[in-house]
Amino acid sequence: MVKRDYYEILAVSRNAGAEEIKKAYRQMALKYHPDRNSGDKEAEEKFKEASEAYEVLRDPQKKNLYDQFGHEGLKGTGFSGFTGFEDIFSSFGDIFDDFFGFGFGDRRGRRRTHARRGTDLRYDLSISFRDAAFGKEEEIEIEKHEVCETCSGTGIKPGKSKQNCPSCGGRGQVTQTQGFFTISSTCPRCNGQGEIITHPCKDCKGSGVAIKPNKLKVKIPAGVETGIRLKLNGEGDAGERGGPSGDLYVVLHVEPDSFFERQGNDVLCQIPISFSQAALGAKIEIPTLNGHEKISLPPSTQTGQIFTIKGAGIPYLHGRGKGDELVQVVVKTPTGLSKKQVKLFEELSSLEKEDK
Repeated sequence: MVKRDYYEILAVSRNAGAEEIKKAYRQMALKYHPDRNSGDKEAEEKFKEASEAYEVLRDPQKKNLYDQFGHEGLKGTGFSGFTGFEDIFSSFGDIFDDFFGFGFGDRRGRRRTHARRGTDLRYDLSISFRDAAFGKEEEIEIEKHEVCETCSGTGIKPGKSKQNCPSCGGRGQVTQTQGFFTISSTCPRCNGQGEIITHPCKDCKGSGVAIKPNKLKVKIPAGVETGIRLKLNGEGDAGERGGPSGDLYVVLHVEPDSFFERQGNDVLCQIPISFSQAALGAKIEIPTLNGHEKISLPPSTQTGQIFTIKGAGIPYLHGRGKGDELVQVVVKTPTGLSKKQVKLFEELSSLEKEDK
């Protein structure tokens, strides 16, 4: 089945901002939400389709990859769509509470657990120019919220249990009657869970998570550049009340190289040559990212002239092959001339005048 364009699905332009995208999704989610269209398979599919489009377009990294490479560009991100409604509600955290404050998230009369997805984390990692070119595996250490070992993530003191909420009688919702209307809303005391913790865990204060240092290995692909974000699924903060963990985004910062300068996937370097090499031509050895290569300078080479070494540049991050190395030669004026060299240059100068 061919996937539709995400911008077309949400009916927004390709240069739409985050708020416009969110607003468009809100309208579609309200229209096609399963609780408003019970048993309507077409509406359910449109809800899933809109949710997938929103998940991609709200994420700057996914959006950038999609804008450049379409659906194919998302294959390396680990995101291939949602498996079901629970996956959508879990991934978006409390977004449906913001959109549907009157309880559309409470599906089929079930008690709302208010499991909270863990927070996404960011880690800024500096790497060398050559590590960016060739890729490497780097170990990092971060502090993050993990499931509390004392209570196994329940938030309850060992040996104790939750109690039915006395405000809602365990239903998770309270009702108010106004004239002919009966309005149901989330119970403010238990936040829709139907249960309350009367004896919270002393180590995590009832949250079910605790801060701990954590070491991770990050695989950096060849060809990355500054600003690239690597997503480690589930390596963010642990969720609360049994919610899924957030993700970790490793933001790369490539340090400059003393010899090479990156231009897209090409690398540029400057090589000094002598007057005689420039005038007569020569074979010179050039440093590359993979060792040394020789290039031939033709007679009458001019300063600033660029020579290309094919395939000696940076690997393409989302494809095969490499860029080139661009070698710019700079004719170096000699200093500290001997008497014999001075005499030879004087003779050369005289010949140049005669040629005129």
